[in-house]
Amino acid sequence: MRRAILSGSTFEEQVGYARAVVDGDWVHVSGTTGFDYSAMTISDDVVAQVEQCLANIGAALAEADCTFADVLRVTYYVPDPADFEPCWPALRAAFGEFRPAATMLVCGLADPRMKIEIEVTARRGAR
Repeated sequence: MRRAILSGSTFEEQVGYARAVVDGDWVHVSGTTGFDYSAMTISDDVVAQVEQCLANIGAALAEADCTFADVLRVTYYVPDPADFEPCWPALRAAFGEFRPAATMLVCGLADPRMKIEIEVTARRGAR
């Protein structure tokens, strides 16, 4: 059974998507940025952004009865490749023990304040 998970982000309403979609045991988390969705604010600091991304993703995973241990694939999108390395400690803390398959792409993002976007795919019970 397919179920949408919404974070309350105004982007979800304006664009017409869900933070995550659960389909059976699979959980597909949309590209997630460093916005604090409750206040719709974003830090200028890339490390603060990645920490907020991970908090947003963690909340979606929890609502889907998953954790970072269930993540099988992660994709990172960054406009400036120099911003990626400062994020490594936070990413390692979230994913390092479980080591999902990963890709990092350099590309533009929808808002120039966004310094990183993270998308994950998880499967419940993958650990």
